[in-house]
Amino acid sequence: MAAWIYTVPEEEADGKLAELYDLTRDPSSGRVDNIMSIHSLHPEGLNAHNELYEAVMTGTATLRKVEREMIALVTSSINECHY
Repeated sequence: MAAWIYTVPEEEADGKLAELYDLTRDPSSGRVDNIMSIHSLHPEGLNAHNELYEAVMTGTATLRKVEREMIALVTSSINECHY
């Protein structure tokens, strides 16, 4: 399902947006997830979203990465969200 919000397609991104798309690209699919590409008209927002994700997923010394990923998976499942 594509976002209904206008986004800059990956193949049309250039400059800072292209750099940010490369940083946020899903390693398993090779694509930028819709949840990230909706920020394409405001690259600063995309950067902030990515930095928040990185901080949440790497910044907790009391939880192992696998535990943080499991929490994210269960939360997404409950919310019926594939992200």
